[in-house]
Amino acid sequence: MTESTFSAPSAPSPELTFAGAPSTAEVAPPAAPAPVVVRGKVDRFGVAWGTGRRKTAVARVQVKLGSGKFVVNGRPVEEYFRIERDRQIVEAPLRATDRFGSVDVTVNVMGGGTTGQSGAIVLGIARALEALNPSLHQTLADGGFLTRDSRMVERKKYGFKKARRSFQFSKR
Repeated sequence: MTESTFSAPSAPSPELTFAGAPSTAEVAPPAAPAPVVVRGKVDRFGVAWGTGRRKTAVARVQVKLGSGKFVVNGRPVEEYFRIERDRQIVEAPLRATDRFGSVDVTVNVMGGGTTGQSGAIVLGIARALEALNPSLHQTLADGGFLTRDSRMVERKKYGFKKARRSFQFSKR
C-alpha cells in the first residue's frame, strides 16, 4: 500500500492589527432596511384613507384625529354591526395600536355580508392608520391586520350541485 499525503489548502494567515492601527480589511456598509410599502393615503387635510377588500365586500375608510366617533355607512358602528363579535373584529386594529377613542373613523362599505364587510373594514382601517403613522406598521403586521385575505367563494361547476358537491348517486 502506498501512502498518500493530503495537504490541506493553505488559507492566508490572518493579519494582526493593533488597537488604533488602521485595518486593511474592507468593511461592507450596513444594508439599508427594506422599504415599507404604504397602501393608504393622507390628503391635504390630514385625513388618512385606506381601502380594504374581503370576499366581495369593498370598504373605503377615512381616519382622522378626533374624539373616537366610529360611523359605518352613516350609522354608528353599534347600530350597523348588531353582533358583538363583528364589532370586536372591526375595532381590533384600533385597540392593538392604542388608537381606540382618539381617532374618528368613517367607513363606506358595500357588497358582501357581515363577515366580508367586517374583514374589509379591518384592512381599510389598518392601511389608513399606517398611512397616518408609518411607525405602526410593525404592530399592525404582527396582528395580521395588513394581510389581504384572498379567499373567495369557489364558483359552481356544471354537472355538480355546488362547487364540488356532486348530485346524489343511485347505484340501482
